Amino acid sequence: MYTKVLSEQCIACGLCQLKAPDIFEYDEDGIAYVKLDNNLGTKDIPLPLLAQFKDAYTACPTGAIVRSEVPFPKDNKK
Repeated sequence: MYTKVLSEQCIACGLCQLKAPDIFEYDEDGIAYVKLDNNLGTKDIPLPLLAQFKDAYTACPTGAIVRSEVPFPKDNKK
């Protein structure tokens, strides 16, 4: 599974980093991003981290965390 954070939807609530500290981090503005691949959505979430990811994904109040079964297309958006 692949993931990234839609920065324009993130409200910097802190839940994702609380639920999945091995996956999510914050930039200088407090907006979350996926630290596995710098929010590109191109690196598969390691199997041992999937439970953490699912907790964070379901806890996100704005739906800013998105997931995919295939890598996200490369683009300039984070």
